[in-house]
Amino acid sequence: MAVAVDAMGGDRAPSAIVEGAVRATKEFGLKVILVGDESILKKELDRFSFPKELLRLYHAGQVVGMDESPSEALRKKPKSSIRVAFNLVRKGEASAVVSAGNSGATLACAMVTVGRICGVRPAIATVMPTLKNPVVLIDVGANVDCKPHHLLQFGIMGAAFSKEAIGNKRPRVGLLSIGEENTKGNQQVKKAFDLLSKSSLNFVGNVEGRDVFKGDVDVVVCDGFVGNVSLKLSEGLAESILLMLKKEIQQSSIITKIGYLLARSAFKRFRRLIDYSEYGGAPLLGIKGIGIICHGRSGPSAICNAVRVANTLVKADFVKHLESRMQQEVSLASVAL
Repeated sequence: MAVAVDAMGGDRAPSAIVEGAVRATKEFGLKVILVGDESILKKELDRFSFPKELLRLYHAGQVVGMDESPSEALRKKPKSSIRVAFNLVRKGEASAVVSAGNSGATLACAMVTVGRICGVRPAIATVMPTLKNPVVLIDVGANVDCKPHHLLQFGIMGAAFSKEAIGNKRPRVGLLSIGEENTKGNQQVKKAFDLLSKSSLNFVGNVEGRDVFKGDVDVVVCDGFVGNVSLKLSEGLAESILLMLKKEIQQSSIITKIGYLLARSAFKRFRRLIDYSEYGGAPLLGIKGIGIICHGRSGPSAICNAVRVANTLVKADFVKHLESRMQQEVSLASVAL
């Protein structure tokens, strides 16, 4: 089964998206369906050589803008590239969707087209680097208003993703709060703490923001409002640190500049470590299918890695395993309703 790639979504579409899809066919031998304006995509593909049997086009005549509301996208653009991509999954012609376009529209199209796991609030997870192993932060923007049992669901989904995609056999799950004590946090967090404590998850308690990057937990749970702010703050901080270092080196003495040249390989490794493109994209968990939401600025490397991650989840039969796990915890979720 092929991965459907929304070739028209994202700030650098379609050129960067097409290049990333081509890389996925050449580097990983994966099948890809590029969804978008066929005439435009054919011109883009003329720039590359690739295995023709692994990549094909599927026409979609409409594009959802980055600033359009999800409801507008659903109502006015039924033939948009992102909607058509999820339709391919629904019809069994594709196994997953990758998009760097409008994340709200991607979520809405997924919900309407392939549906969600019964009783589950879909959430967006993202992988972030730490001093040890990568950590999964969930939710990072799909749900700005949540109830405690939604946070329990996020913990279950995040742990399942950590296990399948990162390889953690028994992921340690933490709840993002303003203190480690179980008495800290608002009512939502306190009630979610109780639910997570009673679950079969490897719940280790509250986690403060400063501890996320230590790597002592594998999954950090929060609502989409807090998660999105945390994600954007982390991205901005990482970019600012690199710019500040560059500025300081440019203004320093010749000895400092020589030192930088000697340590340049270490700086490159650091840049790669904090580069979101290394992790591909953020999986949309809780839908009856595999959806990967990429950063709007995603380049070829990010798209290529997103296709790889999508394929990994498909091969692991992730949705089936997640449905089974959610059913095991359904009694705990219903208590909070």
